[in-house]
Amino acid sequence: MARRRQTPPPRIFLLSPANCSGRRAQLLLAPNAGFELARRLQSRRGAPLGEVFSFVSGLYFRGKLAYARRFARPPDPGDLVTAGGVLVITPNAGLRAADTSVTIASFQTFAAAEIDVANPVYRRPLERGARTLRAAISEDCEVVLLGSIASGKYVDLLLPIFGTRLMFPPHFVGRGDMSRGGLMLRCVTAGLELEYAPIAGAARHGPRPPKLEPRRPR
Repeated sequence: MARRRQTPPPRIFLLSPANCSGRRAQLLLAPNAGFELARRLQSRRGAPLGEVFSFVSGLYFRGKLAYARRFARPPDPGDLVTAGGVLVITPNAGLRAADTSVTIASFQTFAAAEIDVANPVYRRPLERGARTLRAAISEDCEVVLLGSIASGKYVDLLLPIFGTRLMFPPHFVGRGDMSRGGLMLRCVTAGLELEYAPIAGAARHGPRPPKLEPRRPR
């Protein structure tokens, strides 16, 4: 008798934030910046959060965003809380959809906020957003963190709220940011999703894996 194919569980991705005070961030804030993204950020309408973070972070956030959009399976695609299965951790505004409009004023507040569990400006909005998300999803919905689990700046806040539903890709262990970004972009191109494991009880540190092989030109 043929076995029924199991329906994969719903899955939501949480993306760690970009560094909003680095050199590339300063390019966006320059009053005389002439490139298109800077002009949009500095306009009254602003620019999408995912696009802004992809610029200031480069390969790492671009890989996270492309990967999450490719493999998210939100329980209700139209639900505003789950935001299509892709939510971004921000330095002072909790969880936000990747297409949330960001103005130069809000971006400057991101840059001024310290991402530290001891900082209530960062901690309280993230805890509120995580609890709201938990209440909106079913018990079988997985929440996958695409970000560092080596430190506690995300895990220490999210794990008590989501418990065993908080997952991560074990392939991330030991990799640097650039390696993670490159790995996720390759997964998107190949249509191959990484495996996930609960963060609770997982090894959060490990040896550096071999470097990714150079991508062959098409």
